[in-house]
Amino acid sequence: MKLIIQIPCYNEGAVIADTLKLIPRRLEGFDQVEIVIIDDGSQDNTVEAALAAGVDHVVRIKHQGLARAFAAGLDACLSLGADVIVNTDADNQYEAQDIATLLAPILAGKADLVVGDRGVASLEHFAPLKRRLQVWGSHVVSRAAGVNIPDATSGFRALTREAALRTLVLSDYSYTLETLIQAGNSRMAVMSVPIRTNPPTRPSRLIRTITSYLRNSSVTIVRSYSMYRPLRVFGAIGALLILGGVIIGARFLVMRYLLDRDVNQLQSLILAAVLAIVGFQTLLIGLVADLIAFNRKILEEVLYRVKNQVIDNGD
Repeated sequence: MKLIIQIPCYNEGAVIADTLKLIPRRLEGFDQVEIVIIDDGSQDNTVEAALAAGVDHVVRIKHQGLARAFAAGLDACLSLGADVIVNTDADNQYEAQDIATLLAPILAGKADLVVGDRGVASLEHFAPLKRRLQVWGSHVVSRAAGVNIPDATSGFRALTREAALRTLVLSDYSYTLETLIQAGNSRMAVMSVPIRTNPPTRPSRLIRTITSYLRNSSVTIVRSYSMYRPLRVFGAIGALLILGGVIIGARFLVMRYLLDRDVNQLQSLILAAVLAIVGFQTLLIGLVADLIAFNRKILEEVLYRVKNQVIDNGD
């Protein structure tokens, strides 16, 4: 079997060589271990430093962000014949020796996707607010994906070839949350294993401010979950609106006919009617979105087969 370790990079010339030197080149269960870096339009000597450190392959793309670099790496690894793909960071955040731990569930046939759990609730170099947000966000993503992943934002993960072929990255912000929700709703076997981390070498580029992180992460979670469970999302919203209309309408009936209060309730009737109509329309939108989601599944299956055929023909 062939393992390819992919490393998205952007201006990592100062640290990429040290990161590459720590990655094991022999791992039990694999005949070949190769490393590929995805250069996301770096403006420093990242590529030169990586080549000097012995990287096997370099994929160059225009600067498009982490999500695009991750997706380009998956495509490159599949084209290179990877049976299993490991994704790790260029700044040596994750302990390279834990790659074997990450791969164990896949080699045992228990998982299609394995995510490294950093223990975000107790990471000392995370600020208290950041730790709470990471725990809360991981809980929300776990509920949306239907799997228990305590560290949803971890980029240290391993995928089988089959899982990589079925992974579709649409976000321009980060791949971590979206791909977990996608994997869980696609019935992939997803597992989490505890891993170690190294002291940070630089501030996070993805989380510049808490406000931007919350905004981007919330949009990604809501959009991804709505994409795979539209009827549940729009159905819940529509039901709440209809319930509000029913409550206001019932209040009018009680006050007018049971309590016999001769008061002007025209505004309540209008509001009840508006809520009921909007709620019903929202339910219809959910039904249409559910049909669209079903068509999307068909398109994803077609894309999977096309990618598989193209890669096999390329091999």
